[in-house]
Amino acid sequence: MTYDSNYGTDRRTFVKLAAGTMLATGMSAPAFARMGLDAAKQKKIYPDRWVYVSSSFKTDKDVEEVREIARTASEHGLTAIVLSGMDRIGLWPPEYLERLRKVKAIADSYHLEIIPSGFNIGYGGAILEHNKNLAEGMLVKDALFVVQDGVARFVADSPAKLENGGFEQFEGDRFSAFDKQDDPGKKTFVDTNASHGGKASLRIENFGDTKAGIARVVQAIRVTPNRCYRVSAWVKTEDVDPAGLFSIKAFTSDGRDLCPFEPPAPAPTSDWRQVTTAFNSWYADRIELNFGVFEGVKGKVWVDDVAIEEVGLMNVVRRKGTPLTVHDEATGIVAEEGRDFAVVSDPNLDFQWTHEMPSIRLVPATRIKNGARLRVSYYHGTTIYNDQVSACPSEAQTYEIWKQQIPLIEKYLAPKRYFLGIDEVRLLNRCEACRSRNLPAAELLGQVTQWLYNQVRAANPKAEVYIWSDMFDPNHNSVRQYYFVDGSLENTWQYLPKDMGLILWYFDKRRESLDFFSSRGFKTIAGSYYDGEDLKDPEGWLEAMDGTPNAAGIMYTTWSTKYKLLGAFGDLVSKRP
Repeated sequence: MTYDSNYGTDRRTFVKLAAGTMLATGMSAPAFARMGLDAAKQKKIYPDRWVYVSSSFKTDKDVEEVREIARTASEHGLTAIVLSGMDRIGLWPPEYLERLRKVKAIADSYHLEIIPSGFNIGYGGAILEHNKNLAEGMLVKDALFVVQDGVARFVADSPAKLENGGFEQFEGDRFSAFDKQDDPGKKTFVDTNASHGGKASLRIENFGDTKAGIARVVQAIRVTPNRCYRVSAWVKTEDVDPAGLFSIKAFTSDGRDLCPFEPPAPAPTSDWRQVTTAFNSWYADRIELNFGVFEGVKGKVWVDDVAIEEVGLMNVVRRKGTPLTVHDEATGIVAEEGRDFAVVSDPNLDFQWTHEMPSIRLVPATRIKNGARLRVSYYHGTTIYNDQVSACPSEAQTYEIWKQQIPLIEKYLAPKRYFLGIDEVRLLNRCEACRSRNLPAAELLGQVTQWLYNQVRAANPKAEVYIWSDMFDPNHNSVRQYYFVDGSLENTWQYLPKDMGLILWYFDKRRESLDFFSSRGFKTIAGSYYDGEDLKDPEGWLEAMDGTPNAAGIMYTTWSTKYKLLGAFGDLVSKRP
């Protein structure tokens, strides 16, 4: 007897069959268990063997690159191309769409299915290309603006202050005013031979000696809740790996990092450059500000002239679900946009933190007097890491935009399957549009997923729908506290339609994740590879998948258009002994 992994998801059935076989053969339980495990571990060729492709189709060269990928995929036993960015199709001009037609013809000629992918809110780029103000917003409450000559300008009134940010006060290799400093004289040093300003700087090295690769200094900072703070530092590097390893982090007392940021990575060796980021203090009145190296491998980093400042109206987002209010601190007058002041916006809205702060311009008939102190509440967006801006899942326009894309996808691709790109939703349930729904964060995420599923099925009743697994996996991102999400994301899997497929990508927890979804009847695909120098990642996935009920396939996933191992990957997954 063998354990047929396609038999079903009820492992109790296998146990009952096993008992009968042991009685008939006289085989001991341990021996039978070993036989079952060996059978379950038989190497399999999975029916779904995909390759992930990102292309904007701006030039004919893009089409030829896809042609080469398709040729390699076909010759080496792959079955489908996952084509990302299809939630932007409504913005494409005719020449882009004509190139998409050519790509569809190429895929057809190589007998490859095209699976369109998109519809993310964690990475809201497609939505924000339609309207930047659909970014998810974080509340700033009662920021101070003072009126002078018809203009209200921001004035900081937060207690936030960094001591010894120029690293000029020290004793030996220990800097004053910092509450923590990792291994003074071993990993963190006073350097009086290199500085951006003044006579000294912080030098960080030898951080690769430990697995975590951490070396930093830390200072506790008082802040005002629900305010926005810009943090900057001057940084120099020498032979560092990875190139962009310097980090600024702001930890709350319960361990939440309010400032996950990756500065643009320069060359491994670079002269002094300013790194700037920001964070919203949210519920915190005190944070631990960290400057240094996390997950570093090698090299030297110098840090100098660190500063923190409160800012106002930077990256303000304006939509119904992100109201802006202005009231006069002395008179209590609630000023009206249009009647008392001109429409407020950030003309440099880019979700970065290096541009000027907007001001509020009063109109001639304003009720606001010169010298008035105004308290302004608003919502702003932000960049997470170096390129992620989340979109709001509660604004009607978000859904209107998505509705426009699916008929176009059907017209140009007529796909049999869709791949929803919802993953890493790091900012959720923070703006008024979300919070006014009075739903748990997990249900907000579940509802947007169900809505997209229903839209696909309305357009194509027979279409299969897949989604990244991380936000629905308790072994991954379906957890109680996740980045800037207000509320728990536990048990989000319960909102998934039962016939939805999951693309898993957390290699370290692959066995736990496969078991979790398999035991609940979900079809699973392994999202593997991720730009390595070998195929150990997909090999590990295949080993874990063998014997897993409902495991249906594996995908070659590259974020950096690295296809040199595509042929070898195809052979690995389609010609298993």
